[in-house]
Parts: sequence; C-alpha cells; structure tokens
Amino acid sequence: MIDSRVAEEGAAIRRRRECGRCGRRYTTFERIEEVPLTVVKRSGLREPFDRSKVVAGLRAATKNRPVGEAELVAVAQEVEELLRDLGRDATSQEVGVAVLERLKDLDDVAYLRFASVYKGFERLDDFQREVGLLTKTTAPKGGPPVADTRS
Repeated sequence: MIDSRVAEEGAAIRRRRECGRCGRRYTTFERIEEVPLTVVKRSGLREPFDRSKVVAGLRAATKNRPVGEAELVAVAQEVEELLRDLGRDATSQEVGVAVLERLKDLDDVAYLRFASVYKGFERLDDFQREVGLLTKTTAPKGGPPVADTRS
C-alpha cells in the first residue's frame, strides 16, 4: 500500500496500492456495509426502515411551521442512528417515540400534530392532556417557593 486517505466524507477509505509482481498501481475503496435496519409494525409485519417515510411524516407535521428541510433530514438521521444503536430490530412504536422526542425540542405545534396522528387522538381531551404533558414543569427541589418581599 502506497497511500491511504478518507474519502466520500468519511464513508470510505481510499487506498492507493502497487502490485508486488508487476509494479502496476491501482486504487481500492473500502466502504462500510451497514446491516439493514428492520422495523416491526404493530401487525407483526417486518419491513426495512425507510428514512424517507420519517421525513415525510415530519414534513406533514411541520407544514407551514418555521422548520427547514435540513432540520427534518437531521431528525430522521438521528432517529435512524438511535435505532441502529439498539442492535436489534426496532418496533414502529420505538420509531414514533424517537420522532416525538425530537419534535418536542424542534417545534411544539409540530409535536402536537405528529402526536395526534401517532397516538390516534379522538377527542379534545386527548389534545389537552398532551399539551399538559408538553408544558409540564416541575418545581425546583428544596421546599416551597420563597415569596418575593421586595416592594
């Protein structure tokens, strides 16, 4: 081997080699081969993970919201990486929860839109409960709040 360097934005290693017999030089590329990620649906059906489906769901949830396409793609990539880290097939529920967790930080309205479809909201109470969970804050530890005595 004569030379080795990173190629394709870190997705491959380019190696420049030379044949020991004839002296001819050539280039090889080593690429990471990812194991296909499978999602187990609620029905038990298994299908390959499709990042474009996640992006499409995010796009629908963020329609007319101040969220860019690059952010949607980044969320979908984060979700895929999280699922790959599980080291096993992921459930559709795990996909949905991972998307919701990221939408919570991205856009509250988009979160509610996605949650309403994902969780199958049927009544106004479902939305109110979810808004309550979304805005829930905990009081600081250390006892009751101190009253402001400034006048």
